[in-house]
Amino acid sequence: MNSDMGGDPAWEVIGVIDTEGDCAEWAFPAEPGAVRTARQAVRSRLRDWGLDSLADLAALLVSELVTNALRHATGPIGVRLVRPSGLGAVLLVEVSDPLPDPPRERAARPDDESGRGLYLVASASRRWGTRPGVSGKTVWFELAVPE
Repeated sequence: MNSDMGGDPAWEVIGVIDTEGDCAEWAFPAEPGAVRTARQAVRSRLRDWGLDSLADLAALLVSELVTNALRHATGPIGVRLVRPSGLGAVLLVEVSDPLPDPPRERAARPDDESGRGLYLVASASRRWGTRPGVSGKTVWFELAVPE
């Protein structure tokens, strides 16, 4: 397993499930620059893995989830990409934060400036969901990897 975070205890606290396969993970401080940095990290790693066709979509969805985490959480925000060895052509993306409350999808009005992130994740991904961690939660989604 390949990791960019080493054994950072903050990551373990927010409930990441160990998965076999290619893996990249990062922890970002809950600061505005985290969105841009997470987007760049995701694009770069997916290009390294030869998944350029998923880089823009994955970066967009990660930026939506990191933005949501920034609005509500005060601790570290984890981002993890996994190409599980046993699941075929799937990219698993996880965004974790220390806030235990699961996100709620809501219908944004046309003039609302926010409220579309989870709708976008649900619409663009193959599957998505949340799971609680020891402290906090993880929002995950799957993208189909083109054959």
